[in-house]
Parts: sequence; structure tokens; C-alpha cells
Amino acid sequence: MGRSWKILIGVVAAVVVLLLLNALSVDHQTKPASATEPDGEILALSGGEVQAIDRGPRDAPPIVLIHCFTCAIDWWDGMIPLLARDHRVVAIDLLGHGGSEKPRSGYSIPSQADLIAQALGRLGVRDAEVVGHSLGGPVTVALAEQSPQLVERAVLIDSIPDTSYGDVGLIGELPFTPVIGQALWRIKPDFSIRDGLEIAFAPGFQVPDAFVEDVKRMTYSSYSGSHDGFDEYTGERTLPERLAAIGKPVLAIMGAEEQIASDPSAALAAYRSAIPDAETRLIAGVGHSPNVEAPAKTAALVLGFAGASTGKNSPARRQVQDRLQDRDAVRRGP
Repeated sequence: MGRSWKILIGVVAAVVVLLLLNALSVDHQTKPASATEPDGEILALSGGEVQAIDRGPRDAPPIVLIHCFTCAIDWWDGMIPLLARDHRVVAIDLLGHGGSEKPRSGYSIPSQADLIAQALGRLGVRDAEVVGHSLGGPVTVALAEQSPQLVERAVLIDSIPDTSYGDVGLIGELPFTPVIGQALWRIKPDFSIRDGLEIAFAPGFQVPDAFVEDVKRMTYSSYSGSHDGFDEYTGERTLPERLAAIGKPVLAIMGAEEQIASDPSAALAAYRSAIPDAETRLIAGVGHSPNVEAPAKTAALVLGFAGASTGKNSPARRQVQDRLQDRDAVRRGP
């Protein structure tokens, strides 16, 4: 064997060893809980510490918000002020996200739902309208399965029924590939995080800097574990099938310009097929995150769905509807 071949083999071996050592290092990384919201409260629970915020009148009907994959409480910033006028609004960072703890494990959907249940118990919340965005959707469903007394009705925002309805492509799956994923996580620059987040919105939407920081707060274990948790949970049984068995009122919302769901209309049809009395809404002009892209319109839908418990003409709902009408009038012009 020539000298050049020996050098090449040595270099390749060294690279492999470095990649394996990096994978071990990245996989073992953990982070403690730390409040990222001005009024964020860290709740010490049996499965880890999570951050929660609690706004609005404490004696008002509760709305619980559960964010998406790689997201945090701040993805609800546009909606919370509208919802909290005459509702108690609780938003919680999932384990591994935002200000919550990032342990090495504990990211299955049932485990996340158990932590949400513990947090709501600590805060004295039950019979809530629970709103889950993307990954928050299956957590909402699991919460209703495990603790039905906590969930009066469920709203799922751009939560695909199972993985067959979504496709992030080969490039999108690379970060979850063993060894390669840990290497990409180690070297990820801000611009690549921003590029990756663009799929969560309609084309052309400007990703806020705060959302890039939300991703950077995560560990690789929380990133890959949360991804795998969705696949495992919906692989056992689809979300519409689970909701049909639970029997809670359901509202499913999708953005018409979805870049993750291959066919948002088909996803909504799957909910209607399994749950004949489910309400479904397709929002034009937005992608995977209507709560960020069209917060007033999404808040109006959430408040309208809560009308059975808060009164269809509640002040908050009227204010949101008036705001939408004014916005539409401006768009139409004289």
C-alpha cells in the first residue's frame, strides 16, 4: 500500500473518530430550566422543570396554549393579548424547549402530556380549551386521552394526522440521521437555522430573530427526541382516530400555504372523516403557523370555538372580529 493511501486512510479514520466523539458529546448535553419570559414561572415537576406563563383573569374560562416543534411560548405572542381579555390564558414550554429543562430523555408525546397535566394541576386549571400548534397538537390529544378532566375542547393548528401527510424532504431529514445529525447540530450557523424555519411559514415570511434563538436554546437530544416522539405517537394511531375515540369537541385549523403538509385540505378532510362533527378551517394566505402569521384571525377562530363556554358575544371575541373587519376593509379599499 502506497504512502498516500495510508495518509488518506488515517485522515478518514481520524474524521470518523472525531464524528463519533462529537456525537457522544452532543447526545450527553443537558440544560437546566431558566425563565425566558418576563413573567415566566419555573414549575418543578416529576419529569422535569417547565416554564409556564399565566395571564388574564384567574376566574375566567381557561385557554391552554401548547407550541410547536423547536418553538416556545413566544410563538403565541400575537394571540395571547387577544385571548387574555376575558380568558385565563396559560402557555407552557414543552420539555426541551424555551425556558424548560433539557434532559437527555423524556420527549415522548405521552411524557410531554403528563408534564402539561402536572403543570395544569399545579396552577389549578381544568376544563380548558387546549390549543396545540403542530407538535403541540399530538400533546393536546395525549393530554385529553390521559387526563380528560383537563380538556373541555381541543384545537389543533396545522397538526398533520400522521407523517404520511407531511414531507420535509431528504435535506430536512438529515439532522435526524445518527452521527451526521449531531455534526450538523454542532456547526449550525444562524442563517441555516433561519432557512430551516422558513418551512414553518408561507413563502416569503420573515422569520423573527427570537425564533432563531428558540432553536439555539435546545439541545440535540431535545431536538431529535421531540421529532421521534411525534413519529412514534402518530405511527401507533393517527390523531383523528385518537380524537374520535376521546369524544371531545374538535377544531382543526390549517394554513392554505402549508409547506410541511403536502395537502392541507386532505389533512382537514381526515379529521372530518373520523370525527363527523369536527369543525375545520383552512386559512388563506398563511402557512404552517397561522398563530404567528395571522394571529388575529386565528384568535377569532379559537374564541369562536370557545363560545359555548364563554358566550358567543363575549367582549374579546367582538373586539377580535371588529379588528378583522377593519383590516379587511383596508384591504378592499373604498
